[in-house]
Amino acid sequence: MTAGRRTKAQPDVVPGMTWGGLPTGSRVLVDTAPFIYLLESHPVLADRFAGLFEAAAEGAITIALSTITLAEVLTGPATAGLTALGKRYERALCQYEVVPITVSVAALAAQLRAQHRLRLPDALQLACALEIGAAALVTHDRDFRRVTALPILDGE
Repeated sequence: MTAGRRTKAQPDVVPGMTWGGLPTGSRVLVDTAPFIYLLESHPVLADRFAGLFEAAAEGAITIALSTITLAEVLTGPATAGLTALGKRYERALCQYEVVPITVSVAALAAQLRAQHRLRLPDALQLACALEIGAAALVTHDRDFRRVTALPILDGE
């Protein structure tokens, strides 16, 4: 896989590769939407990202998420007053590596926001991915189409 190119998930996994054409052992940062699709069993979009989470469960890849994703996912249950569901989601998300928003991430996000005209949460997601040396950013957000700093996988 060439850095900086949009890559689509391949239905057939080749030896040494996993979901989305990622090499076995890859570390990826997953944006908010794929987590919501899986947690809420979205009738169409959950399947698009199921292989990613299966690969992580098998130890083939490592999934990371930002504290932005944690906050965004927990907003739904909080808004609905579903405290127990929010706690269940929090436990599910915290089984993965949680990347904090640090000063260096914030500074990088500012540069990325200006360079790619991203919304602040998206710039922070991208900065977190770059900060941890992620092999890719997994998202369902079209705002990342101008990004060339690392592969963007959208599950298609």
